[in-house]
Amino acid sequence: MLALDPRDIYDKNSIILKNKRNGCYTFSKAYSTKDKVSLELFTERTLGVFAPKLNLRADGLNFAYTADFSYDRTDGKYDVYILEFDVSAVCGAPTLLFYKISYSVGDNRIYFCSKNNVDGYLTYDRNARDEFKMLIYSNDLETPKWFHGCVMYHIFVDRFCKGSKAVPIRDDAIINEDWYGGVPQYGNRPGDFCANNMFFGGTLWGIIEKLDYLQSLGVNVLYLSPIFEAYSNHKYDTGDYSKVDEMFGGDKALDALIDECNKRGMHIILDGVFNHTGDDSIYFNKHGRYGKGGAYRDKSSPYLSWYSFTRYPDSYDSWWGIEILPRLCTSNPAVEEYLAGEYGIAAKYLKKGISGLRLDVADELPDSFLERLKKTAKGTRKDAVIIGEVWENAADKCAYGKRRKYFRGSQLDGVMNYPIKDGIVSYVNSGDSQSIKDAVCDIYSSYPASCSLSLMNIVGTHDTERILTVLGTERYKGMCGNELKDLVLSEEELKTAEKKLRCASVLQFTLPGVPSVYYGDEAGVQGGRDPFCRLPFPWGRENKEITEHYKMLCKIRREEKALCAGEIESIDACGGVFCFSRCCDGEKITVCVNMGDKEHFFDAHENCSLIYGGKIDEDGKKITVLPCSFAIVKN
Repeated sequence: MLALDPRDIYDKNSIILKNKRNGCYTFSKAYSTKDKVSLELFTERTLGVFAPKLNLRADGLNFAYTADFSYDRTDGKYDVYILEFDVSAVCGAPTLLFYKISYSVGDNRIYFCSKNNVDGYLTYDRNARDEFKMLIYSNDLETPKWFHGCVMYHIFVDRFCKGSKAVPIRDDAIINEDWYGGVPQYGNRPGDFCANNMFFGGTLWGIIEKLDYLQSLGVNVLYLSPIFEAYSNHKYDTGDYSKVDEMFGGDKALDALIDECNKRGMHIILDGVFNHTGDDSIYFNKHGRYGKGGAYRDKSSPYLSWYSFTRYPDSYDSWWGIEILPRLCTSNPAVEEYLAGEYGIAAKYLKKGISGLRLDVADELPDSFLERLKKTAKGTRKDAVIIGEVWENAADKCAYGKRRKYFRGSQLDGVMNYPIKDGIVSYVNSGDSQSIKDAVCDIYSSYPASCSLSLMNIVGTHDTERILTVLGTERYKGMCGNELKDLVLSEEELKTAEKKLRCASVLQFTLPGVPSVYYGDEAGVQGGRDPFCRLPFPWGRENKEITEHYKMLCKIRREEKALCAGEIESIDACGGVFCFSRCCDGEKITVCVNMGDKEHFFDAHENCSLIYGGKIDEDGKKITVLPCSFAIVKN
């Protein structure tokens, strides 16, 4: 055994592995069941590599496949080896494959393993588990093309706009008339009880009245927090799926919003909370609001089998042990039929005219439920989009000890892109460009290209701290509710946060996926964890400079096809600078973000134009990107 580690012998570019599809290099390592896999291995000629071999296995199966690379050509300082095989010859059905490359140097066998599913490292350890992954998906996987070029706007309905139309107020609801006074109802620490029955009065009617604003911003998809009848202001505790909550305007308001959006070429995505209901619901009815029936109060209730009781009626399975959220048995055929069947809840609202669903806690919904829901959705509206709440890599995600199948063709079109959000925040706050490169490589190489275009690109949501706060200070970390309610960035913190937000949002809008703006981020809203990230929209008090920046990003995205449909072509990360390019039909957009402490320069190629940010010299030959700044260039 040699004393030296291979990582000490070879630099990071001594071995390069590339994928080809239809004769072109591709960033995605996901293939359909009918594709041909084409790999090219570039090895520095001075290494003396021979006998490179692919070592591949299928997830969860007692199966292994090995194949030899063949020498193809010499390309500059590299010898190039190739390997091609039909997916169908290796596996006949959608699955997840893992692989690494081995080769000989002298008497030693060395293994090329995955660092981020694109870059690799070298080791003598034949048992190294850092494998590359290759998702195999169904040949008929297709995501809605209309969605790829959109900009989403995530609205927490109670906090967006009151509207001028009066709505009925439930007897046990508390109305807060102080729109700008903060959130007075909260748990002091995460997990503490909070009644969540205080409302600011936002409605669907109010959203209709602000459609002009949303269109001026450049938004064409509205993603609404849950709107079904429920006790709370957040409505993740569904009371009745068949009704739109009257305090939001009821069914009439939803119908009117759909009509107005149709006139404007806008779409609506609803939040489908199908894993659990509220205990105060027509199905469970713990508090008797819905009469004498319900699983809790009546053992003969048709809803009894919808829940799992360990000791009737007071001991039952609930979401994360939260008693007010009893968990639905979504594997129960009756529950599946009611929510995901041909005449079920999802179909009901798709027939009304919504364009899709975002599925809350998708990890907790069984494969059979997701497959039934997607089949029903596509059968009801062929171009419906189904997005799952998944916080990790959806290609290799394991939940409750089971590998999930989200992107194999029969379950989801896209997911919430939390890994990229985390990578963006880490990079913009730390200046570590390798962190964002690793996140980008891992996610976009793992997913089918069409699913990458359908990701929900976020930098903040109703479940996370406001992005401006995260980029401005760390003081929110560890704060209790009594401290968070008064947390406001200082003038210096705000100035820094605004500069960082511009860089973060550029990445959000230009990486593959559909940017989703959390309401108020474009207006400069601050706030800590839930519920302090759910402040009312500051109408009349917006940060105009940030708003104009978001308008520019929306405009660029609308106009540049490469940002709507292009795959990543190249990535470079060094010294706090992160650059990448996306290409489509001969059009190329290059994005450069500089979170380092020095100016960054790059050549302006012939016929390139600076779209946004950066500075170009008088000769048009060099572009400068200042620290904590960016440049978007069209080549």
